[in-house]
Amino acid sequence: MRLRILDRVVLASAIALAGPSGVALAQGHGHGKDKNQDQQDQQQNQKSDKSDKEQRQAQKQAQQQQQQQQQQADKQERQRQRQEAQQAQQAQQAQQQEQRHQRQQAIDAQQAAQQERQRQHQADIDARQMRQRQMQEQHQADIDARQARQRQMEQQHQQAIDEQQAAQQRRQDRLHEQQAAETQRIHDEQAAQAARQERRAARLSEARQQQLIQETQQRQARYAVLLSQRQAEADRLAAQLREQKRLRQARYYDMYLDRLQQQRYAVEQARYYDYNNDPYYYSYPTYRYSYGGRYYETNDRGADLLRNALNYGYEEGYQAGQADRADGWRFDYRNSFAYRDANYGYTGFYVNEDSYNNYFRQGFQRGYEDGYYSRSQYGTMVNGKYQLIGSILSTLLNLTALR
Repeated sequence: MRLRILDRVVLASAIALAGPSGVALAQGHGHGKDKNQDQQDQQQNQKSDKSDKEQRQAQKQAQQQQQQQQQQADKQERQRQRQEAQQAQQAQQAQQQEQRHQRQQAIDAQQAAQQERQRQHQADIDARQMRQRQMQEQHQADIDARQARQRQMEQQHQQAIDEQQAAQQRRQDRLHEQQAAETQRIHDEQAAQAARQERRAARLSEARQQQLIQETQQRQARYAVLLSQRQAEADRLAAQLREQKRLRQARYYDMYLDRLQQQRYAVEQARYYDYNNDPYYYSYPTYRYSYGGRYYETNDRGADLLRNALNYGYEEGYQAGQADRADGWRFDYRNSFAYRDANYGYTGFYVNEDSYNNYFRQGFQRGYEDGYYSRSQYGTMVNGKYQLIGSILSTLLNLTALR
């Protein structure tokens, strides 16, 4: 069709250049062709129209298809937007639900906190009430305790009064006993003195005097050896006491050993003693005493020595008991070296060693008890020394005057 139009354009241009003659020529020239040409053109036009129609239909179909695609895209977009709106609405609903949940949690937390505050408040009230009850109970207990202490103090005061009265009565009884014993002693001494005066003119035989002197010298010799043995034993025991941390007892042992050392010197000096001027060796016995089922006789000097044995034993026992108590040691007078030795104050004169030991240990036992328990049941302090009470001493000595 484009060629046909071009031909027409060329023909028109030629006619215009040729003028009228050219028109005729063009008409004559093209008249023969026009018929065929028209047919061809008509066919071509039909084809062209058909092609245009097809093109228009194709374009229309394309447009329709494009419109459908656009509509489909618009529809999908609207669906996507609706989905997004729904999702946004769901998210908003979820957010609102979450907010409602959070608000509910906050409300629950507030309620729980309020309940906890109420519980704590009630607990504080209960605690205050409990403390108040405890204070009241403690106050009542304090009142009861004060009343009990007051009653106890009154009882103790009354008991102290009773004990003081009883102690005063005991002192009065002891005083009466001492007075009676002293009266009896004076009477006995007077009677004994009278008996001694009566018997003074009578003297022991020379043989008996020599026998008594020899017995004394033998006792002194044995005791000198025993002192050396006891000295070594005492040194060993003193070291053992220090190992046991019994320091007070060890100091007491040291003092006891010093006294034994002084006693050794007295025993050594007895070798130069003048027996001929001692009434014990030429006078008849004036007293009799007994222990262990046997009886023994002695004179005034022997009786004085046995009294000294009791008092020496009491004083040594008192110091030993105080030392054991200070060291926290158990009550045990029998294992004391002084108790086993029982010879302090003895030099071999007037009585045998067994007699002296017996009375020394009786005094030691009672002195140890008083010293350990810090009391004065058996003895008292006289001129800075511990001595047995006179009545107890007389009872333990148990001398019988010979008529």
